[in-house]
Amino acid sequence: MTVMLCVDDKNGTFFNHRRQSKDRILQEHILKLAGPKRLWMSPYSKKQFADTGQIDVMADEEYLEKAGDEDLCFAEGDDLSPYVEKIDRIILFKWNRVYPADTYFTLDISGWTKEETEDFAGNSHEKITKEIYRR
Repeated sequence: MTVMLCVDDKNGTFFNHRRQSKDRILQEHILKLAGPKRLWMSPYSKKQFADTGQIDVMADEEYLEKAGDEDLCFAEGDDLSPYVEKIDRIILFKWNRVYPADTYFTLDISGWTKEETEDFAGNSHEKITKEIYRR
């Protein structure tokens, strides 16, 4: 399973039970990465994709449990540690700034291989960095 998530410069993901930020161009990028594969996320996360017309976005509170080996998950503020054995690839989208945070991405990926790094301009962010890690 591939997990995608957004982090700030301190690996923050959420503050006061809300996402730190969002970006329309990043949403398009995520949908493009998913392509024909199923993209899973929480119902909270799906709200930001409501206007995309993407029919293969699956929203469920238990999305990390239900996602299959070839599926992609967009994780916002969720604890990934119970699912670490299912995850073979992580895609981090870095905001390249620090936001207030009380929830963090905490998986140790120091032993994973960084396969790719790409910077792209977002709609509300001058630079978003995509990093792909594989176990």
